[in-house]
Parts: sequence; structure tokens; C-alpha cells
Amino acid sequence: PPTDSHSDWIGPPDKHSNLRPIIFYVPPEESALERRLREARQEAQASNQRFWARHNRAFHQEKEEFIYSRLKAKGLEMRNESGRKTTLSAEEMADFYKDFLSKNLKKHLQYNRDWYKRNFRITFLMGQVALVRALRWLRRRKKNVEQ
Repeated sequence: PPTDSHSDWIGPPDKHSNLRPIIFYVPPEESALERRLREARQEAQASNQRFWARHNRAFHQEKEEFIYSRLKAKGLEMRNESGRKTTLSAEEMADFYKDFLSKNLKKHLQYNRDWYKRNFRITFLMGQVALVRALRWLRRRKKNVEQ
């Protein structure tokens, strides 16, 4: 981002996680509370990035293995005579999706729990930052009225 930017910058989707990375703006006079909020947001982003990159890698690998094993059982190759990828029916792929989700249910439940905890903490910190900023604004306004 440009050096004169005063905003967070959001990048293109990551090729592994499909999440859009964020470059967080750091104000020059960032308070300790604002820093805690920014760091909590950065940690949440990094955690989400790690989870979805691992999840998507496992998904694609297991999907390829499933397709290969089903095609092999049918006596088919991964590519047909014209060089195009051989595909399975929607019903066959539904079996894979169901099994994959069932097998990864505990991971998803743990991810969701962690996600809610992180977001609750971020929301709480955002409330604190908003309150401090509102009080600071009211003090400045009161000082200006008295002058």
C-alpha cells in the first residue's frame, strides 16, 4: 500500500486458502489498546489462513485420490482418448463430499469454536476502542466549548 494510506488493504485471494489477505494500517500514534485489537485481527487472519490452506490441500488431495480409485475400479483412465479429464457423476462425487465432511467434522467444530472465541475477543476490543475514542472526542469537544 502507498505510504500515505490510512486504511487496511485487502489483497487478491490466496491460491491455497482462497482467503483475501489483509495488510493492516498501523496509525502513527496507535494506542496500546488499538495495537491489541490490530494484533488480534492479524492473529485471527493468520489462523484462518493456516486452517483453510491445510483444509483445501487435504480436500483436493483426497478428492483426486477418490476420483482415481473410482475410475480405476471402473477400468477407466484419468484422461479419455481426447486428453480431457474423465469425470464422475454428481451422485458419485456427493459420496466423496459427504464422507469428507463427516471425516473432518471434529476439525470443523474446533475451528468454529476457535473462530467464535477470536471474533468475540475482537468485537470486545473494538467496543473498548470505540468507547475510548468517543470519550476522547467528548473531552476535546468539552474543552473547545469552554474556550
